[in-house]
Amino acid sequence: MVSRERIAVELPEMIDAHFEWLLIRENGRTFPLQKTEIEITDDEHKVLFGFLGDEGFETRRIEDFTAAGDKITLVLATNFGREKEEIRLVPRVSANELSLTVELARLQKANETSRAITETFPHLKLIRVSLNAENGRFAQIIVEAKSGAQTAILSDVSEIATPETLLTSAILWLRKLQMRTKKPISEIWIVGEKRQARNLQKLHGLLGEPIKGQIKILEISRKAPNIRELKSLGLSDLWRGTYKKLVLPQTVKTSVTAKRIIEAAPEEIDIVFSKQGETLRFLGLPFARVRRMLGIEKAWFGIERNRKTLAEESFGELVDLIENLQNYRRPKPSDKRHELYRLSPESWLESILRRNIKLLDANLILSPIYNQFRTSADKIDLLALRKDGRLVIIELKTSPDREMLFQAADYWRKIELQRRRGELKKAKAFGDLEILDKPALVYTVAPALSFHRDYELFAKMLSKEIEIWRFELHENWRENLKVIARKSYSE
Repeated sequence: MVSRERIAVELPEMIDAHFEWLLIRENGRTFPLQKTEIEITDDEHKVLFGFLGDEGFETRRIEDFTAAGDKITLVLATNFGREKEEIRLVPRVSANELSLTVELARLQKANETSRAITETFPHLKLIRVSLNAENGRFAQIIVEAKSGAQTAILSDVSEIATPETLLTSAILWLRKLQMRTKKPISEIWIVGEKRQARNLQKLHGLLGEPIKGQIKILEISRKAPNIRELKSLGLSDLWRGTYKKLVLPQTVKTSVTAKRIIEAAPEEIDIVFSKQGETLRFLGLPFARVRRMLGIEKAWFGIERNRKTLAEESFGELVDLIENLQNYRRPKPSDKRHELYRLSPESWLESILRRNIKLLDANLILSPIYNQFRTSADKIDLLALRKDGRLVIIELKTSPDREMLFQAADYWRKIELQRRRGELKKAKAFGDLEILDKPALVYTVAPALSFHRDYELFAKMLSKEIEIWRFELHENWRENLKVIARKSYSE
């Protein structure tokens, strides 16, 4: 235990070193405090700690004090020492300081990548290392060969970018560099760690020429560090890859609790099944969940994180929630700015098409099980079959999304691999209907003004084996879903 004298000297100095602190109580409650709102009093026989808590300003005796770096842990005593509480004090970093710290860490990672490149390829000279101007998440590196030819290199230093985001960013940066009057660049490398690089390699395999030949995928190992170029894959290479086995139940049984909830609004409520149970949605918005635990049905309701356990005494609150959904989550609510109207628009669009896919294409039949059963987090929006037996992947958006086409292409790869291996047939995704032995089609669907401005550019960069269709909807799709234009990009 630290002596009273040491606490009285060292603790005020540590508190004074930072302008603002976060006080974390034993029960998890937190309070931001400026250093002037913390009092350390040396009362001869004890040191007192004063702070602003739940019940106003509180004063406690310090029993013990430890420090790890800038973090402080105090054991405080109350009620004549009979009750003790451990609290922690953590320095609060300002937004500017935090931003600067993150930027420095990302720059350091960018420089590590550039060093690994020049060590692996000694004939290359480093010209520039920087972070991208838009959000600072990517390292943008330029290297030059002895011939004077320059190469661009893109690397994710935020560690959160998806392969689709990396690929679209690389393509758009390369286009800018190609248009430079001085030393235009015609090739870009994308550097990623093992898992990211392998996923990029598969996505790269879905591109057509000439863009495919202008992009290389490299894998970096931070431990060594070393870098190696990954082989450029063709579609035939992708069909030799591994795949997730598709397991679908032949029937899905709705629980008693779910049936009771659906009775409140049968035209608007649907169910998505998963291994964990049932999710009930009101026009696509999840508002209740039912799980079977030890043979007993348990249910929760609420929007997003505001959930409550469903019981007989709280069923009235669930009814109130459904009434609110009926008032605000409809095509013509009294307030279109209401949260219930604005949340999950893509799921709303999906729920409309799940009920009537013929609004999109009269020749489509939805998989009776696949679209009800969630098998993974990255599951496609809708899977359908044309009347001629051709498989159709449907990707939905309600706002401009730059990655839309590459997301759809990656889903196409996964579904096409399952189709070629006979997994969809084994799982009876379409019951006894025959699936034609032809590559799946991709329908990209969005309101007419909600396709990204770079859609045409990316559509023409995909392999011609991927037959892409663009379906433009009327902007008023919530009230009256109508296709106003369609276009094929396969020619």
